[in-house]
Amino acid sequence: MKRIALYPGSFDPFTLGHLDIVQRLSRLYDEVVVAVLVNPRKQPYLPAGARVAGIAGAVSALQNVRVIQDEGAATDLAKRVGAQVVIRGLRSVTDFEYETSIAAGYYYMAPEIETVFMPARPEHGCISSSLVREIHALGGDVSKLVPAPVLSSLAEKNARKERET
Repeated sequence: MKRIALYPGSFDPFTLGHLDIVQRLSRLYDEVVVAVLVNPRKQPYLPAGARVAGIAGAVSALQNVRVIQDEGAATDLAKRVGAQVVIRGLRSVTDFEYETSIAAGYYYMAPEIETVFMPARPEHGCISSSLVREIHALGGDVSKLVPAPVLSSLAEKNARKERET
């Protein structure tokens, strides 16, 4: 049986911490599906297409990783892609408390799918998408926090913003 892991998230934007988790997962599973989940009720910092493109560029060297965009429940998507596990990244104890409640919800929705927690490496433990958004929105340099293809997406956001003004 092919071992497939689903790594869902908004990835708004995808950080070096996310990339590290995908790289580590690619060594553990036959296939890793990174899913950019879109919540139509939220206003994203980057458009979904830009997030998908940035992630795809960042993971292009990993042959067993694919990037998709989806809406709806992660457990439904896991079933559609044939994943046995849903991956959740952890940076801190606070993340653990939040993520265990998400895992409980996943269990109630699809008890046959396991939730696996992947801790961040120490050098990535303080990087969050919200931190990147804040620094970027204030005009700061985020090049040490995101992969180069994501940095390009952020630069395009700046170019769009300048064209609009």
